[in-house]
Amino acid sequence: MAGSRLPRQLFLQGVAAVFMFAFASLYTQIPGLYGPEGILPARRTLRPQGKGRWQQLWETPTLLWEAPLLGLDTAQGLELLSLLGTVLALGALLTRPLRHPLVYLLLWAAYLSVCQVGQVFLYFQWDSLLLETGFLAVLVAPLRLPPNHKQAPQGRPGGVSPHEGLAFWLVRWLLFRLMFASGVVKLTSRCPAWWGLTALTYHYETQCLPTPAAWFAHRLPVWLHKLSVVATFLIEIAVPPLFFAPVRRLRLAAFYSQVLLQVLIVVTGNYNFFNLLTLVLATALLDDTHLAAKSSTSRRKRAPSSWPKALLAVLALLLELAVYGLLAYGVVHCFGLEVDWEQHVIRSRTTFTFHQFSQWLKMVTLPTMWLGAASLAWELLTALWRWVQVRGSLQKLCAAVPLSVLGTATVALFLISLVPYSYMEPSSHGRLWTGAHRLFGTVEHLQLANSYGLFRRMTGLGGRPEVVLEGSYDGHQWTEIEFMYKPGNLSRPPPIVVPHQPRLDWQMWFAALGPHTHSPWFASLVLRLLQGKAPVIRLIQNHTPSYPFHKQPPTYVRAQRYKYWFSHPWEQGRWWRRQWVEEFFPSVSLGDPALDVLLGQFGLQDKSPPRARGSSNTLSQALHWIRRQLSPLEAPALLWGLLGAVGAIKVMQALLGPQSLPRSKEEKHKPASQEDSVAASKQASPAPNISSSSQTPRRKKSP
Repeated sequence: MAGSRLPRQLFLQGVAAVFMFAFASLYTQIPGLYGPEGILPARRTLRPQGKGRWQQLWETPTLLWEAPLLGLDTAQGLELLSLLGTVLALGALLTRPLRHPLVYLLLWAAYLSVCQVGQVFLYFQWDSLLLETGFLAVLVAPLRLPPNHKQAPQGRPGGVSPHEGLAFWLVRWLLFRLMFASGVVKLTSRCPAWWGLTALTYHYETQCLPTPAAWFAHRLPVWLHKLSVVATFLIEIAVPPLFFAPVRRLRLAAFYSQVLLQVLIVVTGNYNFFNLLTLVLATALLDDTHLAAKSSTSRRKRAPSSWPKALLAVLALLLELAVYGLLAYGVVHCFGLEVDWEQHVIRSRTTFTFHQFSQWLKMVTLPTMWLGAASLAWELLTALWRWVQVRGSLQKLCAAVPLSVLGTATVALFLISLVPYSYMEPSSHGRLWTGAHRLFGTVEHLQLANSYGLFRRMTGLGGRPEVVLEGSYDGHQWTEIEFMYKPGNLSRPPPIVVPHQPRLDWQMWFAALGPHTHSPWFASLVLRLLQGKAPVIRLIQNHTPSYPFHKQPPTYVRAQRYKYWFSHPWEQGRWWRRQWVEEFFPSVSLGDPALDVLLGQFGLQDKSPPRARGSSNTLSQALHWIRRQLSPLEAPALLWGLLGAVGAIKVMQALLGPQSLPRSKEEKHKPASQEDSVAASKQASPAPNISSSSQTPRRKKSP
């Protein structure tokens, strides 16, 4: 049975890549969001309460408490953490020795530290998902590099340590929780667009940052949009239980369904690193056989199977066909699929009620937990079986230590995750073991397990609401302030900014959904624009001359709410059309009592000036120099540059790596005997585990 060494290495590289993008994207926005002249200065969030050092660190776990020891303020500490996180993640992505638990622990601690002071601009589900995934990477990463040769270490059959792949199961469980909950909440929210299967007729137009492809996707026929919603429910609700299927082809089918969904989202929307992170989680559904480069040649040399194996293969095929048939029947029955041959369309409708779905959810929530528990129990038994096979008392004792630690950690994290997972069904949440609740409450602030539910409700059913800022010198002639990424100019095509997340643009999208009082930070944004603060202006337009008030700040600032729609095909040269709705934020100027009241009400007034930055501090000067060198670059260009550099280095590693070197004469005579010995050891190895992704691999995967 194939092992999971290659998927684990792919997972670790993927986590490193996501951390690199997340840190680099945030770094470009720190001065405007969290600097002394930013929208929400970070220094306000860390104020000593007279508690002990360790108690303070436990209650607010951030390394930024130590920034003053380095002569840095909180914003500079954020810059330092972001830079170090980017470099460390880049190193882990490129070099195998840096894929070590300590490295991933530092990355997780750095991002957790950032999130503690990130306030509303870091309150996104993918930030929580990255933290949870990053902590799992700490457990998945090997403590030491395995030997590059194929011989098994002494005392370990097949070269597999008993604990290998055990923590990797948690990645599969996290992917299940993410996808299943995201599908369920769409229906528990009672959103009419999801229940009417019309959500995608609005989604492409009303999502935060659409891509140019979204304009074309929006023009697809309604019946295809509705069928796509049905496919979304199938992939997010019905397919995730197959993550634990005993037949690997079912797991691979589940993997490719998730890949299809995420790729389509990437093509039509700018969701930063979220889709990449989901694809990284999906590597837990793969195995070495599927990823190995020599799988085709090994199949040609494979000996005929014995009759028990042939029987198992036939039973697996029958189970696979039964599952596909059940899925097809369920989709047709639940969504009333009918083919209209005259119109050449497939009609669909929801045939079940909210009450029926609620009863079904109540019936399956606890069984899905038991499904996870059974799958984890099988993983633990497989690990124990491998430990029993270890030869030698000393080797067995050494193997027992990591197995015990990782086994305990895996079970504990599984129990913790049950609490946020059960939030989607209140009655199941109340029936959980009280010990799981206490354990979750103890570590909740570390974000080791979180609840998820993406795209819960479809917004903008009557047109996407959009806030447009305006500035004026006299209060009569107003000029619109256009953002780099969010819709504004009707003739500008939607941008492609992935994997960057312009966090101010995202919050502007949320602000448009309600009154400005629901977004307290907006008053601070208006204040900074009236003051002409350059760090905030660069969040709106990185190219200063493109900002209409770059020479002199506006005297007055106000905001209008519009409804935006994609343009019609016959409207040449336009991507959008819009209609004015109402005033979103009244016209204010510096010293305006109305603005001062809002700032005071939300605690955003600068009552205490920031401490002067030490210009003689070498570290502070270095950070300032790096900022000055990178500030001319737009964030997407910086991230794409990092991606291009990684790609170039990977190509060079592949061309210059040891595998490309010719073998010596002695090595040319060895493969036959070595392959025979490996085949013999495989035949002698016990009990393959068809539901686990942690079996005996042929070789350790390379970066």
